[in-house]
Amino acid sequence: MAKTKWKKIIVAGPLVMETVYPGCGRHDSPRARASKRKLSSEAQKRMNVKYSYQKLELMLAANFLPGDLIVTLTYDDRHLPRSREEAKAKLKYFRQKLSAERRKAGQPFVMFWNCEHVSGAGRWHHHCVINATGDDYKQLLKLWGQGEIEITPLRVDKEKNYSTLARYMCKEATDKLGQRCWSYTRGALKPEVETFRVNSDTTLEAPEGSMVIEEVTDRTEYGAYQFIKYLGAHIPRRTHVRRRRRT
Repeated sequence: MAKTKWKKIIVAGPLVMETVYPGCGRHDSPRARASKRKLSSEAQKRMNVKYSYQKLELMLAANFLPGDLIVTLTYDDRHLPRSREEAKAKLKYFRQKLSAERRKAGQPFVMFWNCEHVSGAGRWHHHCVINATGDDYKQLLKLWGQGEIEITPLRVDKEKNYSTLARYMCKEATDKLGQRCWSYTRGALKPEVETFRVNSDTTLEAPEGSMVIEEVTDRTEYGAYQFIKYLGAHIPRRTHVRRRRRT
């Protein structure tokens, strides 16, 4: 069977995005070519990752599992930064100390973070995602030493997932192309992208037991494109971490 379609896949940990769309043939009429190009364009738009929160969603999925740590670091009055630069410097010092502790223990260290200051009477604070190693709470509390910390385990389900976390971490950023309000440690994994030709009868279907997040099909007399976004059926978990808050 002729390979007249294209398939594109983005895999970021348990998060998968797929699309199939028709390619133009040498004998297609101008009308058929125009229709297929429109379908191809729509498919590519679904797969394009233009905005900061979209990029962060894929990066979080590539690096973290349920049970990893969502950490909020706040400052008490005594340690409150006077500027973004000072807040970033304080977080960098914390990050360096945590990295050294993990390295000494032979443990991996992956961290994503932002630097926020809510308008009005807001205070500087940081939202972080850190890979869990077991009993992390006491270590993080000791190394931070600037104020309160709050830790919750990462959830990946219909209500809470990589997308909701990414949007939350990017909530202060304006939605402009190419703008990024978050950073991450060296060595973080990147999503895998692959594009290849497939047979003309190829369709998309999420594996059994997967959690489908979004599914779209658009069909014309000259072909169709499909798009599907889902979470894999069997997602490993890190060590369970209870919600805790303390100064």
